[in-house]
Amino acid sequence: MLDFLKNEGVSPKIISEIEAFRAKYPTDGKLASRVPVPRYLYYGKEVWEEAITALLCGENLLLVGPKATGKNVLAENLAAVFARPSWDVSFYINTDAATLLGTDTFHDGEVTLRKGPIYQCAEFGGFGVLDEINMAKNESLAVLHATLDFRRAIDMPGYDRIALHDATRFIATMNYGYAGTRELNEALASRFVVIDMPAITTEGLVKLLIREFPDLKPAWADQLAGLFQDIQRKCDGGELSTKPLDLRGLLAAVRLMHAGLEGGRALELGLVNKSFDGFERQLVSDVIRTRLPEQISAGDVFN
Repeated sequence: MLDFLKNEGVSPKIISEIEAFRAKYPTDGKLASRVPVPRYLYYGKEVWEEAITALLCGENLLLVGPKATGKNVLAENLAAVFARPSWDVSFYINTDAATLLGTDTFHDGEVTLRKGPIYQCAEFGGFGVLDEINMAKNESLAVLHATLDFRRAIDMPGYDRIALHDATRFIATMNYGYAGTRELNEALASRFVVIDMPAITTEGLVKLLIREFPDLKPAWADQLAGLFQDIQRKCDGGELSTKPLDLRGLLAAVRLMHAGLEGGRALELGLVNKSFDGFERQLVSDVIRTRLPEQISAGDVFN
């Protein structure tokens, strides 16, 4: 990962600070399986430098942005760069304090604490990824206030107060406008530094496609990246909803092409059918046809 950061042009001083952090806080061997090995990499020098600097300064991160900006990819990549064990917490309306911190359970005839992901992050110096944090009720998130601010501690009723490990960091993600989301409580938001995630660039998308599919022809990588940017522009202009703006869907479509499915049908499964409105599906199909040929075979796309 550090070689990747060098290739992205991240400041050598920042990279040396990461190396010092990793030397100061070596990974516990029994938690090595929790250190992510990313399948996808985040491309964007400025965002990398902002995120790494914030974490080195002991801050927690809030990654904000629309679909396909790489929030979860960056969160996973950051845990890998710092070589820290990672715990993922997916928020929903019924997330409560017990879900986050832990709850009593019976073990060997005794009442013991079954530790939650936040507790384990605090104990082992992990990186906690708080996914879609604005989908949880504000009341349940209030338990995190002392954990995320200068106190860096967890008070568990009936148990000892524990201080956070010095390497513990929290990275939250959120989208605006999704069903079930709500405005983030100001007290909670103040405990993060916020990065407004930019849309993926054409250059970054080409790199992602070629890394994921090494035998993809460069000309086709350019065309597929251009197609995604065409859909992005249509969404920005209000001509399309964000449903067909699906980077996972594009990668799935290319994967289906690689397996031998005809390209038009693969793109239909990965992008077009993500919209459930017939008129919008036709618009997405028209965008695809203006850039790509009607018939596409694996031999056309891959070496």
